[in-house]
This record gives sequence, C-alpha cells and structure tokens, in this order.
Amino acid sequence: MLKIDPTRIATKDLHQFILGAVAPRPIAFASTISTDGVPNLAPYSFFNAFSSNPPILIFSSNRRVANNTTKDTLKNAEDTGEVVINVVSHHIVRQMAVASIEYGAEINEFEKAGFTPLPSEMVKPFRVAESPVHMECKVEKILPLGEMGGAGNLVVCRIVLMHIAESVLNEKGRIDPHKIDLMGRMGRFYYVRASGAAIEEIEQVVTVIGIGFDGLPPGIRDSRILTGNNLGQLAGLPALPDTAEAMALAATDARVQQILSGKNSIRELHAYAKEALDRNDLQLGARLAVLATTL
Repeated sequence: MLKIDPTRIATKDLHQFILGAVAPRPIAFASTISTDGVPNLAPYSFFNAFSSNPPILIFSSNRRVANNTTKDTLKNAEDTGEVVINVVSHHIVRQMAVASIEYGAEINEFEKAGFTPLPSEMVKPFRVAESPVHMECKVEKILPLGEMGGAGNLVVCRIVLMHIAESVLNEKGRIDPHKIDLMGRMGRFYYVRASGAAIEEIEQVVTVIGIGFDGLPPGIRDSRILTGNNLGQLAGLPALPDTAEAMALAATDARVQQILSGKNSIRELHAYAKEALDRNDLQLGARLAVLATTL
C-alpha cells in the first residue's frame, strides 16, 4: 500500500489524499452577513451533524493553502455569531459551484450565483430559497486548529430554527432521500448524487445481538461464493435457521431439488443463497447456506 507521512508531503497533496479517502462528504452551503450588511454565501464540505440535543452542526473554514489567508465566511461568523446552513440538492449544484468562486468581501454571492435571498426568522443571514432545507444557527464557538495554510477553523453551530420543504417529505413526514436529492463532495472536482440507484437501504437491528462472523459455521464462513457483505448479512442475524428448517427446502423448493440431484451441490446452493441475500431475502439465504453445511 502507498504510505504517506503527513510531515513529508506537501499540504496541497495531503489535502487531496484526505479528501479522496474521506468521502462522500455532505455540503454546508453557509450563508453569513458582514457587519456592513453584505451577504455572503459559500459551500463547505468539511461538515457534519454532531449532536441532536443540543442540535449541533460543525463545519470547518480552512485557511487557504496557497497564501494562508482566511475566508469571508469565517470573519462574518466571528463578527456576528450567526450563520444559516442550507443543504445542496442536485438542481442547484452548478449554482453552488459559482458561489465557491473567491469573490471579494464586497461581493454578494446570492446575486453572482443567481440565488433568491429569503429572510430568516431568528438570525440575520439570509436563507437560500432554492434549497429545500435551511438551518438557522447561532455560533457557539470557533476552534482554530492551526496557524498554517490548510489549518481548519471549526465553526460550532447550534440550530435555533429549521425549515424543511414539504415537497421532500414522504408519507410518514420524514425526509425522502430520493426527493431531497442531495449532493456530496468527493476528492478534486468529483461529486456524488445521493438519490436513485445510489441509495441503498441497509437495515440492521442494533438492539438484538447478532451471532457475528465467528458464529458462522466454517462451511459458510469459508465460502468462495458468498461475499463479505453476504456473510455480514448472516452474521447480523440473532440466530441461523436450524437444520430441520433448512432441510425442509428440499421438499418445497424445486430449484433446491434440482441442485441436490446434480453435481457441485454446495457451490450451487451458495450461489442460490447469494442471489437471495443480494435481494435482501435473509431468511431464504440463511436456510440455503445452512442446508449446504449438511452435505
């Protein structure tokens, strides 16, 4: 593997390796306002949610690598103690890219990027009307991580009011990932669209103890057909089906009957189990895998 010592590589190169590896990252489209009343809008992908009680968001406004200067967002957040975090959906991502241009402090990025400023209710910075979620925040603290180019400044924000477009909610009143259609940042100029085929639902009950990989019989754990993800599905179950339940398939499943009458039965049962697990039919997949251990 490529080994990188952070003390022996240029910051600009280390930066790109980190961004390429720690991805995708959510995007904070941060709106601030200067003490002179000039709106500012800029995207930050060093961003995440860190607490729900209190509701805390943190984004980092890094010092520029090239000239070790700081950004207008950071100054405004320091001066006013307020910020609005807007989310970035696919339909505004190219406008967001325009707002990432390093315009002077006197320039209003809402105008440059073609966004509609929407008055906030509890803070002074404007919201982005085209964004489906706005989070009005008070700045709790700013934590500088260093003084050199590339050093982060963590802006700890407490949500005081959240606005969510009803158009992105599902029938249960929760945010639907396909409707909100969020964008994530990768390394360099790469982004990811978090909707459609990119969305995968992985359900794992965490309150029930799973058997784990070490609880799988060697005949299953050492399969050349089942993948690590397939084994993870089985390892997350509280128990595997018993032998009698697995062997009952021989009387009810025509494909199993055909497999058992031919050659390479174990391999074919594992292939059938993989198909079931890949479509998230855990019970059938588990029964097939256990059945193979009886041969």
